[in-house]
Amino acid sequence: MIKKRLITVAIDSPAAAGAGTQAKLIAKHYNLLHLDTGRIYRLIGKMKLDSPKNFNFIRIKKKIKNIKINELKNQSLLSDKVATAASIIAKEKKIRSLVHKFQQQCAYSPPKKYSGSVLDGRDITSIQMKDAMFKFYITANIQVRAKRRYKELKALKKNIGFKEVLKSIKKRDKSDKNRKFGPLKKTKDSILINTTKLSRKRCFEKIKAIMDRKLKA
Repeated sequence: MIKKRLITVAIDSPAAAGAGTQAKLIAKHYNLLHLDTGRIYRLIGKMKLDSPKNFNFIRIKKKIKNIKINELKNQSLLSDKVATAASIIAKEKKIRSLVHKFQQQCAYSPPKKYSGSVLDGRDITSIQMKDAMFKFYITANIQVRAKRRYKELKALKKNIGFKEVLKSIKKRDKSDKNRKFGPLKKTKDSILINTTKLSRKRCFEKIKAIMDRKLKA
């Protein structure tokens, strides 16, 4: 694939570390296509939960081929059940291969109106965008991450307790870091951003300073 000279940003992070929020801010400020790659697996996970009898590889392949970015913004994809299903599906090599093609298209061939792309997920810096112009690993204390996700779910009127959310995130972390294909890890060339004590604004300012320095150079 011929790669245009684009602003390419790769972000990896454990669940609820704030990577999605920062990716959106980066996308808006630098006019980049944003893809939350985890949402693709959530979409497939929801397909399985909604229609288990009709869930098969051919249907998944067709769905990914015709996927629209706006579909990934559906609030129903944020449920804990969907997240768990997505984590299991993300371990399957055949499905990861299909998703990889879609991610590559978004990363290196975004619509012409964009100046580049920003992808966030679990294996973006290590597999999907190894040659990204900017590579970040965003993380935070697990208690802080659980509180953020809990507030997010309560705002969506979800009937769930904090302990349940914490347990779910611990389970997700274990699954993401220990899966055979595309495990979550910090690459040597990724810049570590710990958001435990950072506000959204302060975190973005930190990332923006790093990016502007390189872009101006």
